Amino acid sequence: MRYLPFCSLLMLLLVGCQEPASESPAQADARLVRMAPLTADAATTLSLTGVLRARYETPQAFEVGGQIATRHVDAGQRVTQGEVLFTLDPSDLEESLAAARAELAAAEASLEVAEAELSRAERLLARDYFSQQAFERAELGVRESATRRDAAAARLAQARNALEDATLRAEADGILIEVSGEPGQVVGVGQAVATLAQAGPREVEVHFPARVRPPEAGELLAGERRLPLSRREVAGAVDPASRTWRARYRLEAPLDEYRLGDVVQTRFTLEEAPPQARFRVPIAALDERGEGPRLWRIVEGEAQPLPVTLHRMTREHAWVSGEGLETGQTVIGLGTHLLTPGMAVRALGEEGSE
Repeated sequence: MRYLPFCSLLMLLLVGCQEPASESPAQADARLVRMAPLTADAATTLSLTGVLRARYETPQAFEVGGQIATRHVDAGQRVTQGEVLFTLDPSDLEESLAAARAELAAAEASLEVAEAELSRAERLLARDYFSQQAFERAELGVRESATRRDAAAARLAQARNALEDATLRAEADGILIEVSGEPGQVVGVGQAVATLAQAGPREVEVHFPARVRPPEAGELLAGERRLPLSRREVAGAVDPASRTWRARYRLEAPLDEYRLGDVVQTRFTLEEAPPQARFRVPIAALDERGEGPRLWRIVEGEAQPLPVTLHRMTREHAWVSGEGLETGQTVIGLGTHLLTPGMAVRALGEEGSE
């Protein structure tokens, strides 16, 4: 009996040192997963860079062909209407003008002879010394000579204009944003030798991704200022090389601190709201195994897939939409490629609460 107190004390110590009840087999086999919250995509704006352009950018070209004799301007130079830009070698044009003058003089002399013959035919016809047929032939000769005289006069005017066109003048005030013609270069009719950005309204040229239709309005970010933009035109098709829409926007306020060709920051509010809410998730939460994009969530301790629609991706995030998605809802954010429907899983951080 003297050992009874000692045995009781020993049993109490053993009971106190026992480990807590072990987890159930299902809990022990559950895979720990990291969760990620769904973040509503509230961004309805698109920020892009644009280039400041003139409303009218006119190629400057000669209306006659020839060899450039002189060049009077350089790129970036401001010019006024009528200022001389280039001249052509006038030698051939002067020869053409001289030939046209000679042709006109010959036609006028021929007309004088025809008129004199007609006057003589009239006097002879009155005395019955001339037949009616011969008289009519004389009249036709006068009309033919007069027509030749008029044609020669028109060719002379053309030659005179061509000589004047050998001097290329600026058609408006503005800045030459490009000058390509050089003395000695032979140019054809209509071949551009410079590009004139006319003074006046300024525009911003922006290239939008193919998936985004350029909106009707936007704003230019100039430091602390926000200048309104209004769409003037959109290209008729997506550029096949860059896969972008080219759009031109009118600048509704002056922008003196920028020059033509400067890159500017623009911001646009997307016109078409998404038909359903879009959510941003970490890129690792998106699972794609040939069955379409999907997310995974925990339902009663098991991993269950949730089909979604993928809208766009970056290196770190994906934007998705789908039925059953709500702001603040959590989905499995890592290792989704290892999950199978019905797999036992536990959210990381919940193991301590069991």
